[in-house]
Parts: sequence; C-alpha cells; structure tokens
Amino acid sequence: MTPKDTLGRPMRDLRISVTDRCNFRCVYCMPKEVFGRDFRFLDRGEILSFEEIARLAAIFVRLGIEKIRITGGEPLIRRDIEELVAQLARVPGLNDLTLTTNGSLLTRAKAQALRDAGLRRITISLDSLDDEVFRRMNDVKFPVSVVLDAIECAIAVGLTPVKVDTVVRRGMNEKGIVDLAARFRGTGVIPRFIEYMDVGNSNGWKMDDVVPAREVIATLGTQWPIVPVDANYYGEVAERWRYEDGAGEVGIISSVTRPFCSACTRARLSAEGKLYACLFASQGEDLRALLRGGASDEAIAARLGTVWQARDDRYSEIRTSNTPSGAKVEMSHIGG
Repeated sequence: MTPKDTLGRPMRDLRISVTDRCNFRCVYCMPKEVFGRDFRFLDRGEILSFEEIARLAAIFVRLGIEKIRITGGEPLIRRDIEELVAQLARVPGLNDLTLTTNGSLLTRAKAQALRDAGLRRITISLDSLDDEVFRRMNDVKFPVSVVLDAIECAIAVGLTPVKVDTVVRRGMNEKGIVDLAARFRGTGVIPRFIEYMDVGNSNGWKMDDVVPAREVIATLGTQWPIVPVDANYYGEVAERWRYEDGAGEVGIISSVTRPFCSACTRARLSAEGKLYACLFASQGEDLRALLRGGASDEAIAARLGTVWQARDDRYSEIRTSNTPSGAKVEMSHIGG
C-alpha cells in the first residue's frame, strides 16, 4: 500500500541523483566561489552503483512510485548512464522514466542510446538564448548553440515532448522570456519558466531576485493570448498554460510565490544514497547503509514507509523573505 505522509500526500515521484558533479558552474546552483578546485566531491565508492540504484528504485515502485527522473549534478557525466536507464526501464510497474540534463553532452548518438535503453522523455536546461547572458549564467563560457543542437537531437530520436527549463533571475535573464517562448512556439517543445529558489546555502538568494510567476505570465500574455490548462496529474509542479492559437504550451513553476507543497509527491535520492523528503531539507535518511549492510528489500521498504509517513515538510508554504536559510542540502546534490 502506498504510504501517505502527515499531510495525506502520497509518494508518487522519485528523483534520483547519479552524481554530485557538473561541468557547469551556474551562479544560482554551483557558484565557482563555493564549488571551486578545492571542493570535495563524492568519491566513486561513496556513490551508489547502478545495481544499487535499480534495487532501490524497484522497492520505491512497489511502494507507489510511478515516475522516476534521473538527475545530478549533470547526469550525463556518469559513465554509461544508458545502462542505468536500461535497468530502470525494466522495473515492473514504472510508468514514466525521464532525465534532466544541461544538454552539453547530449549528442545524437547519446540521445539515441538513451532512447534505445528505454528513456521516454527528456528535460534540457537553457537559461537564455542570448549567448552572452547564457555564458555568464553557466559561468564556464558554454555556448547556447550546443544546447540548441542537443534539443534537436532529442527531438530527432523521439525523446518527446522535450521540456526546456529556464530559471528566471531578476537582472540576469528575465528580458529573454519572450524570446525563449517564441523560439519554441509551434515546435512541440515545452518551455518552463522557474522562479529562482533559495535551495541550498551557496547561491546568495534574495527575494528581490525572484521574478514572480504572475509577471512571467503577464509578459507572455502581452505577446500571445494564453489560457490556463488543467494539470496532467496530481502533484504536477508546473502550472500549464496554452496558446489560444494552438501553438503549444508553456509551464510556470512558482515554488516561491505560489507554493505547491500541499500536493507534493516527490522523494529524492542523492548520489550517495540518502533519501530526502523535500528539496529544502537539511537531513537525509541513509539508505546506502541499509543496502550495504545486508538489509532485505522488506526491511528497506519498511524504513522508506516509516520515513515518508513521518514527513511534514512544507518549506515553501512557510517561507518568507526573512526565513533563515539554515543548513539545507544543495540543489546540485539532489537535482532540483
């Protein structure tokens, strides 16, 4: 039976981080000042193997997980990631398997290998179409053109619908919202605009840097009439808006100004095997110790159920501009 937490929320979605490393240093996620040359990333032996991940995934699915998203860090850094995709795709009862990437390593061959292994959809991060702005935001001078090519590769092999995620930060890229929407109108690609969030302790978040969802919607609405659309499923985090002329849709993710904690069904598994019940959590439950300590599937399932049933997280609902950050897990560690 699917466990429910203290607020009656079922466990339906699992995000699995396969690495804490990334080849970008996005200023809102892994700023160079913190994640520099001397930063200690996880050693290989600390990270869950593909077999360990697949075993845990199967246990999660038996408890009610319907969708798994592979994340990082940057998941395509993990060698032979398509092998993990193949193992997860074989888990009985899993309805949806997807992956989020910055697109830097998504060649046509890699996209095809992921599709052949069983990946169904993909989300690609792209914060601006303006090359100068994008290079400044990823902070490793990576060009827009390669990410646009990655999007085309994903479309070509059938990893669709492709979603393109844009974190909108005041004073950095909010002027490019219309350009991004226009680029993908009528293509089947779904751009999603995400409010800049106070995840982790490194990004120097301030409420003044947030571009509220209502402003994004108003900006888009001045260019094209858009109307709200019902969610695809319970717990979907993106508000859906479609163009009245039938040219597709956009998504708005408003964790700051219109929090969706009351319907959050997400669990997060970090690369070293810790279970986090909230994107803004400070502590995780060590599942790697259970795996490597010889615990049975039944014992692990019981522990997962206990952790979820005790869950009362609703950080975004109680957040204010003065909420102390505390020691929160970094977004790069659990994949956003």
